[in-house]
Amino acid sequence: MIIKKIVRKLHLWLGLSSGLIVLFLGLTGCILAFQREIEDAVQSYRFTEARTTEPLPPSALKTIADRQLPGKKLHSIGYQKGRSATAVYYAFQPEEYYHIVFLNPYTGEVLEVKDMSKDFFRVVINGHYYLWLPPHIGQPILATATLLFVILMVTGIILWWPRHLAVLKQRLMVKWNARWRRVNYDLHNVFGFYMSWVALFIALTGLVMGFHWFSKSAYYVLSGGKAQPQYSETFSDTTGMVPVQKDRPAMDIIWAKTMNSHRNFGGVIDVHPPESSKSAIEVAVNPDSKTYWKTDYRYYDQYTLQEIEVNHLYGRFAKASVADKALRMNYDIHVGAIGGLPGKIIAFTASLIAASLPVTGFLIWRGRKKKKRQNVISTYAGGRQPGEKLKQRLSFPIRTSSGPV
Repeated sequence: MIIKKIVRKLHLWLGLSSGLIVLFLGLTGCILAFQREIEDAVQSYRFTEARTTEPLPPSALKTIADRQLPGKKLHSIGYQKGRSATAVYYAFQPEEYYHIVFLNPYTGEVLEVKDMSKDFFRVVINGHYYLWLPPHIGQPILATATLLFVILMVTGIILWWPRHLAVLKQRLMVKWNARWRRVNYDLHNVFGFYMSWVALFIALTGLVMGFHWFSKSAYYVLSGGKAQPQYSETFSDTTGMVPVQKDRPAMDIIWAKTMNSHRNFGGVIDVHPPESSKSAIEVAVNPDSKTYWKTDYRYYDQYTLQEIEVNHLYGRFAKASVADKALRMNYDIHVGAIGGLPGKIIAFTASLIAASLPVTGFLIWRGRKKKKRQNVISTYAGGRQPGEKLKQRLSFPIRTSSGPV
């Protein structure tokens, strides 16, 4: 009994301290659950009719896209059958920007130049991840609130757990025909219990993205005691700096080789041109455009065209360990994409219920506080209208039909 009292106090104060942020994260999570589906429905420039002819090589699309954004640095060129090619430009220093140029991959026609800083979903993402604050400030705030939410769910399950099987049915069903306070109580307890088993995964994957120490700890546990390999940039051999073939750009040669080995490929192929004379060329091949975790990352020397082996999460998929794959899945689990459309629906529902819990919980707390106040008044008044002696003993006014006394 004492333990439950402590747990109840902990649940209450953690809920009051993190409730507004949990509400915010839940609502923005609902919006982001179907981001791709909404974008595909309202942004027709994302699609281009597939042809039997070969698409333009990345160097040609780069030249066209560079004219749209002079002075900006290209990050990648993306290809997917039936969709427009995407030229992604972004940087953090000295100037921060993020743009996407959508092009017809067969003709090079520019279909849309999108400033992602003004994109609705990008704005929501920045709020969901950083509260629209600088990342080093906003991310720890949200990650801490997420950690508190995990503790809230654990304490909530402890408080929900019935001591007798006789009351189990009451804990599993909402009594819709009861008074609104009872309905609100059931919404908090019953829906909170059902939601917690899904929201726990959403929150834990959020912690992996929010805290480096949590990500490293998760990898340590999943790998059986191994340290998480850190990502590091891959470099080309600059001793010779003489291309093997001079007739066309190195990234076009590697892209053509990749395309030839993936005929009738329905996934996404991203080519990352070298950012400097030292950089390698990266090619990312994702067989499932709806998720990210299966992506096969390859790195090539821009002079010798030889593949470079890497030792971090974002290397060859075939060589990824169980722990590597688990962390690669992290984002797909977080948004429900790992389970396809049903998974996204479940994630949306869990996020919506999570957003409602601070509201229903606050109403429960407020109702109990009001009830205690009424009990105090009733005790002092002895069931009668409070008089002058009672007014002196109470530190707050009591309202009657004629006004406060």
